[in-house]
Amino acid sequence: MKNINIKKHKKILSIALPSATNSLLDMLQVITDLLMVGTISAFAIAAVGLGLQSLMFVFAILTLFHVGTTALISRFIGAKQYKRASMGLASLLQSAFLLSIPISLLWYIFTPQLFVLFGTADKVVELGSAYVTVLTIMLPFIFMKLVFVSSFNSFGDTLTPLYIKIFSIILNIGLNYILIFGHFGFPALGVVGAGVATVIVNILEFLVYMLLYINHKTPFTPLWYYSKSLIKRALKVGIPASIERSLTFGSFMLFTVIIAHYGTETLAGYQLGLRIEGLAFMPGIGFTIAAMTLMGQGLGAKNPTQAKEDVILVLKYTTAFMFSLGLIMIFTPEPIVRLFTDDAKTIEEANLYLMIVGFSQVPLAFNFVLSGALRGAGDSKRTLRINLISLWFIRIIPAFTLSYYFENILFVYLAMISDTTIKAIFLWRVFNSGKWQKIKV
Repeated sequence: MKNINIKKHKKILSIALPSATNSLLDMLQVITDLLMVGTISAFAIAAVGLGLQSLMFVFAILTLFHVGTTALISRFIGAKQYKRASMGLASLLQSAFLLSIPISLLWYIFTPQLFVLFGTADKVVELGSAYVTVLTIMLPFIFMKLVFVSSFNSFGDTLTPLYIKIFSIILNIGLNYILIFGHFGFPALGVVGAGVATVIVNILEFLVYMLLYINHKTPFTPLWYYSKSLIKRALKVGIPASIERSLTFGSFMLFTVIIAHYGTETLAGYQLGLRIEGLAFMPGIGFTIAAMTLMGQGLGAKNPTQAKEDVILVLKYTTAFMFSLGLIMIFTPEPIVRLFTDDAKTIEEANLYLMIVGFSQVPLAFNFVLSGALRGAGDSKRTLRINLISLWFIRIIPAFTLSYYFENILFVYLAMISDTTIKAIFLWRVFNSGKWQKIKV
């Protein structure tokens, strides 16, 4: 019987569990908005849900910094080059701020038009446009905050981001209560109030990270430094990952267009189901961060065998977590959905979505961990190709075709989980081939 390496398990769990919990709390913060505006109307749910989904375009661009920062800094940490890690952080913070300015302007101008593009009800367009306009204020802070979070994760410190997130989610609930419904003398702002609360919380999160940084309370030395060569190295990995995520979310938007044609209740049910499924996504993403970090550190230490073993162990943990959550989605979706709405049709539609996607949680675990590991190795171009081919030829085109001929949302969801499964198979083949060991960051 093979001996269990307790030290290795502890190392992986010390990174993965706080990161997974942090990601879970991130989604709970999003769900809090939906839960609280859900008492207003289905229009409010659809507006906030679409607004948050459109925010995914920004997060797609942020992938540039998330993946680039992790791949670069984790290698420096693995090689014990701590001064270079600090130089990388300083350079990436400045780049993140500079890029956030034009992105914020584009978001402010074009995002409200997406609600019209979806063909949603006039009330959803009105509420959603107001919501996303408010969110514009927080974008520069989110960009820089993500660089901090990715840097902490690369060092293996996932506890600090967790503590900050716990503080922020408690604050978010309190601000939602005050600003959405109008308590303690404040006006009832409804959907806009949810947006204002989100902005305040994200700005405060960034300020906490900045205070820790300038007061030497982080693993990094605060510097005013900008290195074009380090930025180029981060961009080499980050740009393909960002393109992949941008095109992925673009295809998700097209997917939403299909679903929007089935009516407001179906759209609201899909949005609720998507956010609830996020409870499974977030632990998966947390373990993905561990896979990316350990891969980068292993390659930085010139030990690819150790890196592969660590990733496979992370994959085992992730599969077990998401398999369990998938069973809950399949067999008991309704009690969870009822926490968010009492609209019968919305409940029915959300139940259908969750029951179907519950079957794809294990392949999704493979997608998360293996994509993260390959990006941590710098192999982001290959994950880009796999994602795009699968998304378009297994998910989007079949979904449009099946929806047109059968006019049944069930076939649309089946195309979705087929994409997840086939993508998992290809990612495993690429990871198992070991070609990622030869890539330089």
